[in-house]
Amino acid sequence: MKKIKIKVPATVANLVCGFDILGMAIHEPYDEMELKLLDRPEIIIRHEDHFGLPEEPSQNVAGVVLQHIQQHLQLTKGFEVTIRKHIKPGSGLGSSAASAAGAAFGANALLGNILSDEELVHFAMFGEELASGVRHADNIAPCIYGGITLVKSSSPIDIIPLSTPNLFVAAVHPQVEVKTSDARQILKKNILLKDAVEQWGNIAGLVAGILKNDIPLIGRSLNDVLIEPVRSILIPKFDEIKMKSLEAGALGGGISGSGPSIFMLAEKKETAERIAQLMKSIYDEIEIESFVYVSKINPAGIEIVEEINDENQQ
Repeated sequence: MKKIKIKVPATVANLVCGFDILGMAIHEPYDEMELKLLDRPEIIIRHEDHFGLPEEPSQNVAGVVLQHIQQHLQLTKGFEVTIRKHIKPGSGLGSSAASAAGAAFGANALLGNILSDEELVHFAMFGEELASGVRHADNIAPCIYGGITLVKSSSPIDIIPLSTPNLFVAAVHPQVEVKTSDARQILKKNILLKDAVEQWGNIAGLVAGILKNDIPLIGRSLNDVLIEPVRSILIPKFDEIKMKSLEAGALGGGISGSGPSIFMLAEKKETAERIAQLMKSIYDEIEIESFVYVSKINPAGIEIVEEINDENQQ
């Protein structure tokens, strides 16, 4: 049998104006996963963390992904998966996507890389559907491809890897709960045409800025007139954190995924570290525990840490 150990990064989805279509991988935090190929068509899920996530495959984000791969390929083999999550569920940092993408990536590696990256995204999206009720790929794509990705279409899947600017990410995860399903339900069902046009301009400007490595263009395109004004009310001190981060030198930023995490981009590590501490201090003042991360954009995505071949394992 063969076993693989992988490191699965957190991701920041939307990138302010790119709702459901833009995402980027970061280095911290990350999940650890071990997957072993079994000689029987069984799927075993084990969690070595304290989040109390279900281990029944049909109710587990990684498990349901493996079930779909198993059925599609008509496998007579199965998988044993051990997950150590460091990306807290409900953080807005792609926790469910990490489990889903890690399962798809790891299974593919064990099977000899017979699936394309687009197919990995396709199967991983079943995990996101289980977690949030929606098959979206904005976290999954950067997790698998690395760097910053554009989901041009999720049906059919059309993923466009973008350039990776030499920028730093400061993120804060306040210990409050914002469920993705709830964050989607409060969104407006109808929007004004003038707002849509402004949003399209921001998305186009952000993508152009990333491809041209035009840092000022990236900064002035990080503006969301549709989603952030609604969702930000769910996140304590959001407006203050954003204002003070910009004053401290952030290029821009906003809600990570559906929240409650907040991210900011900066040109220098020292600036990002200063912003991270500023964000934490604001939550300390109102006695909300928070965790901060400073990272460069992760160009690799999921990484193989170790591959083990052992014909004696059962």
